[in-house]
Amino acid sequence: MVPALLASTLLLAPIAGQESPGSSVRLGRLHYSGGGDWYANPTSLPNLARELRDRLGMNVDSEEGRVGPLDDELFDYPFLHMTGHGNVRFTPEETERLRWYLVHGGFLYADDNYGMDESFRREVRRIFPEEELVELPFGHGVYHSVYDFSKGLPKIHEHHGGPPHGYAIFHEGRMVVFYSYNTDIGDGLEDADVHNDPPDVREQAMRMAINVVAYAMMN
Repeated sequence: MVPALLASTLLLAPIAGQESPGSSVRLGRLHYSGGGDWYANPTSLPNLARELRDRLGMNVDSEEGRVGPLDDELFDYPFLHMTGHGNVRFTPEETERLRWYLVHGGFLYADDNYGMDESFRREVRRIFPEEELVELPFGHGVYHSVYDFSKGLPKIHEHHGGPPHGYAIFHEGRMVVFYSYNTDIGDGLEDADVHNDPPDVREQAMRMAINVVAYAMMN
Protein backbone atom coordinates (compact mmCIF):
# COMPACT_ATOMS: atom_id res chain seq x y z
CA MET A 1 0.00 0.00 0.00
CA VAL A 2 1.25 3.51 -0.81
CA PRO A 3 1.50 5.65 2.35
CA ALA A 4 -1.21 8.35 2.28
CA LEU A 5 1.16 11.11 3.35
CA LEU A 6 3.60 10.23 0.59
CA ALA A 7 0.87 10.06 -2.03
CA SER A 8 -0.48 13.48 -1.07
CA THR A 9 2.75 15.42 -0.66
CA LEU A 10 5.48 13.91 -2.84
CA LEU A 11 6.52 16.14 -5.76
CA LEU A 12 9.41 15.97 -8.15
CA ALA A 13 12.00 18.35 -6.72
CA PRO A 14 13.74 20.84 -9.04
CA ILE A 15 17.46 21.20 -9.54
CA ALA A 16 19.36 24.24 -10.77
CA GLY A 17 17.64 25.84 -13.76
CA GLN A 18 14.38 23.91 -13.46
CA GLU A 19 10.92 25.35 -13.04
CA SER A 20 9.04 25.54 -9.75
CA PRO A 21 8.33 22.32 -7.77
CA GLY A 22 4.63 22.38 -8.67
CA SER A 23 5.18 22.43 -12.41
CA SER A 24 4.86 19.31 -14.51
CA VAL A 25 8.19 17.71 -15.33
CA ARG A 26 9.43 14.86 -17.50
CA LEU A 27 11.50 11.85 -16.68
CA GLY A 28 14.64 12.13 -18.77
CA ARG A 29 16.21 9.41 -20.91
CA LEU A 30 19.97 9.86 -21.27
CA HIS A 31 21.17 9.85 -24.88
CA TYR A 32 24.75 8.57 -24.79
CA SER A 33 27.33 7.72 -27.43
CA GLY A 34 29.43 4.59 -27.97
CA GLY A 35 27.06 2.51 -30.05
CA GLY A 36 24.72 1.17 -27.38
CA ASP A 37 20.96 1.33 -27.91
CA TRP A 38 20.21 4.14 -25.47
CA TYR A 39 16.66 4.24 -26.88
CA ALA A 40 15.78 0.69 -25.76
CA ASN A 41 12.50 -0.03 -23.94
CA PRO A 42 10.61 2.93 -25.42
CA THR A 43 7.38 2.31 -23.51
CA SER A 44 9.01 1.93 -20.09
CA LEU A 45 9.28 5.57 -18.99
CA PRO A 46 5.81 6.63 -20.24
CA ASN A 47 4.34 3.69 -18.31
CA LEU A 48 6.34 4.62 -15.22
CA ALA A 49 5.21 8.23 -15.48
CA ARG A 50 1.57 7.12 -15.63
CA GLU A 51 1.91 5.00 -12.51
CA LEU A 52 3.73 7.78 -10.64
CA ARG A 53 0.76 10.02 -11.35
CA ASP A 54 -1.88 7.40 -10.54
CA ARG A 55 -0.28 5.90 -7.44
CA LEU A 56 1.62 8.79 -5.89
CA GLY A 57 -0.05 11.86 -7.33
CA MET A 58 3.19 13.11 -8.89
CA ASN A 59 2.89 15.80 -11.54
CA VAL A 60 4.81 13.98 -14.29
CA ASP A 61 4.47 14.36 -18.05
CA SER A 62 3.32 11.26 -19.91
CA GLU A 63 6.11 11.54 -22.50
CA GLU A 64 9.78 11.01 -21.69
CA GLY A 65 12.38 13.65 -22.38
CA ARG A 66 15.44 12.66 -24.39
CA VAL A 67 18.58 14.56 -23.48
CA GLY A 68 22.33 14.33 -23.99
CA PRO A 69 24.97 15.30 -21.42
CA LEU A 70 25.85 18.54 -23.24
CA ASP A 71 22.29 19.64 -24.03
CA ASP A 72 21.10 22.93 -22.56
CA GLU A 73 18.02 21.12 -21.22
CA LEU A 74 19.99 18.67 -19.05
CA PHE A 75 19.25 20.58 -15.86
CA ASP A 76 15.53 20.58 -16.63
CA TYR A 77 15.47 16.93 -15.56
CA PRO A 78 15.90 16.07 -11.87
CA PHE A 79 15.80 12.36 -12.76
CA LEU A 80 17.69 10.69 -15.62
CA HIS A 81 17.34 7.10 -16.76
CA MET A 82 19.72 5.17 -18.98
CA THR A 83 19.60 1.65 -20.35
CA GLY A 84 20.79 -0.41 -23.31
CA HIS A 85 22.52 -3.59 -24.45
CA GLY A 86 25.79 -2.24 -25.79
CA ASN A 87 28.69 0.13 -25.34
CA VAL A 88 28.49 3.39 -23.39
CA ARG A 89 31.01 6.16 -24.01
CA PHE A 90 31.19 9.72 -22.71
CA THR A 91 33.59 12.34 -24.01
CA PRO A 92 35.69 14.27 -21.47
CA GLU A 93 33.27 17.19 -21.79
CA GLU A 94 30.26 14.93 -21.26
CA THR A 95 31.92 13.33 -18.24
CA GLU A 96 32.52 16.72 -16.66
CA ARG A 97 28.97 17.90 -17.37
CA LEU A 98 27.37 14.75 -15.96
CA ARG A 99 29.43 15.08 -12.81
CA TRP A 100 28.33 18.70 -12.44
CA TYR A 101 24.71 17.67 -12.95
CA LEU A 102 24.91 14.89 -10.37
CA VAL A 103 26.74 16.79 -7.63
CA HIS A 104 24.31 19.70 -7.99
CA GLY A 105 21.16 17.73 -7.27
CA GLY A 106 20.61 15.47 -10.26
CA PHE A 107 20.05 11.71 -10.09
CA LEU A 108 20.88 8.94 -12.57
CA TYR A 109 19.15 5.55 -12.61
CA ALA A 110 21.00 3.10 -14.88
CA ASP A 111 19.43 -0.27 -15.70
CA ASP A 112 21.50 -2.85 -17.55
CA ASN A 113 19.41 -4.24 -20.38
CA TYR A 114 22.00 -7.02 -20.74
CA GLY A 115 25.27 -5.98 -22.28
CA MET A 116 26.16 -2.51 -21.00
CA ASP A 117 27.61 -3.54 -17.63
CA GLU A 118 31.32 -3.41 -18.47
CA SER A 119 31.19 -0.10 -20.30
CA PHE A 120 28.85 1.51 -17.78
CA ARG A 121 31.17 0.65 -14.88
CA ARG A 122 34.10 2.06 -16.83
CA GLU A 123 32.32 5.32 -17.63
CA VAL A 124 30.86 5.92 -14.17
CA ARG A 125 34.37 5.47 -12.77
CA ARG A 126 35.49 8.29 -15.05
CA ILE A 127 32.69 10.51 -13.71
CA PHE A 128 33.46 9.72 -10.07
CA PRO A 129 37.05 8.42 -9.90
CA GLU A 130 37.17 9.03 -6.18
CA GLU A 131 33.99 7.06 -5.39
CA GLU A 132 33.19 3.34 -5.46
CA LEU A 133 30.17 1.72 -7.05
CA VAL A 134 28.99 -0.08 -3.92
CA GLU A 135 26.40 -2.83 -3.58
CA LEU A 136 23.51 -1.79 -1.37
CA PRO A 137 22.28 -3.84 1.58
CA PHE A 138 18.69 -5.04 1.43
CA GLY A 139 17.78 -2.69 4.26
CA HIS A 140 18.68 0.42 2.26
CA GLY A 141 15.94 3.00 1.81
CA VAL A 142 15.72 2.61 -1.96
CA TYR A 143 14.20 -0.82 -1.36
CA HIS A 144 11.61 0.52 1.08
CA SER A 145 10.75 4.08 0.01
CA VAL A 146 7.21 3.13 -1.08
CA TYR A 147 7.07 -0.64 -1.43
CA ASP A 148 9.07 -3.12 0.65
CA PHE A 149 11.60 -5.33 -1.11
CA SER A 150 13.10 -7.28 1.77
CA LYS A 151 15.39 -9.23 -0.56
CA GLY A 152 16.47 -6.31 -2.70
CA LEU A 153 15.85 -6.07 -6.42
CA PRO A 154 13.22 -8.34 -7.99
CA LYS A 155 14.37 -10.64 -10.78
CA ILE A 156 12.55 -9.70 -13.99
CA HIS A 157 14.48 -11.46 -16.79
CA GLU A 158 17.13 -14.15 -16.65
CA HIS A 159 20.39 -13.19 -18.34
CA HIS A 160 23.54 -14.15 -16.46
CA GLY A 161 21.97 -16.45 -13.90
CA GLY A 162 22.08 -15.80 -10.20
CA PRO A 163 20.51 -12.99 -8.23
CA PRO A 164 20.14 -9.37 -9.29
CA HIS A 165 22.33 -6.68 -7.75
CA GLY A 166 21.71 -3.05 -6.86
CA TYR A 167 24.68 -0.69 -6.77
CA ALA A 168 25.08 3.00 -6.02
CA ILE A 169 27.46 5.92 -6.15
CA PHE A 170 27.31 8.31 -3.20
CA HIS A 171 28.69 11.83 -3.22
CA GLU A 172 28.97 13.63 0.12
CA GLY A 173 26.50 11.17 1.61
CA ARG A 174 23.82 11.51 -1.09
CA MET A 175 23.07 8.77 -3.60
CA VAL A 176 23.62 10.24 -7.06
CA VAL A 177 23.60 7.03 -9.13
CA PHE A 178 21.57 3.86 -8.72
CA TYR A 179 22.44 0.89 -10.94
CA SER A 180 20.33 -2.26 -11.30
CA TYR A 181 22.17 -5.25 -12.74
CA ASN A 182 21.15 -8.77 -13.80
CA THR A 183 17.42 -8.14 -13.57
CA ASP A 184 16.24 -5.86 -16.43
CA ILE A 185 13.72 -3.68 -14.62
CA GLY A 186 13.11 -1.67 -17.79
CA ASP A 187 11.81 -4.69 -19.69
CA GLY A 188 9.25 -5.22 -16.96
CA LEU A 189 8.02 -1.64 -17.31
CA GLU A 190 7.19 -2.00 -20.99
CA ASP A 191 3.75 -2.62 -22.47
CA ALA A 192 2.45 -6.08 -21.65
CA ASP A 193 2.68 -7.40 -25.20
CA VAL A 194 6.35 -6.46 -25.70
CA HIS A 195 7.93 -9.22 -23.60
CA ASN A 196 4.82 -11.14 -22.50
CA ASP A 197 5.88 -10.99 -18.86
CA PRO A 198 3.29 -12.20 -16.34
CA PRO A 199 1.32 -9.44 -14.56
CA ASP A 200 2.96 -10.15 -11.20
CA VAL A 201 6.45 -9.81 -12.70
CA ARG A 202 5.55 -6.52 -14.39
CA GLU A 203 4.08 -5.28 -11.12
CA GLN A 204 7.30 -6.05 -9.25
CA ALA A 205 9.31 -4.13 -11.86
CA MET A 206 6.94 -1.16 -11.65
CA ARG A 207 7.03 -1.10 -7.87
CA MET A 208 10.82 -1.14 -7.85
CA ALA A 209 11.06 1.66 -10.40
CA ILE A 210 8.59 3.72 -8.36
CA ASN A 211 10.79 3.14 -5.32
CA VAL A 212 13.84 4.47 -7.16
CA VAL A 213 12.09 7.65 -8.26
CA ALA A 214 10.53 8.23 -4.85
CA TYR A 215 13.83 7.68 -3.08
CA ALA A 216 15.66 10.01 -5.46
CA MET A 217 13.18 12.81 -4.91
CA MET A 218 13.08 12.49 -1.13
CA ASN A 219 16.84 12.45 -0.59
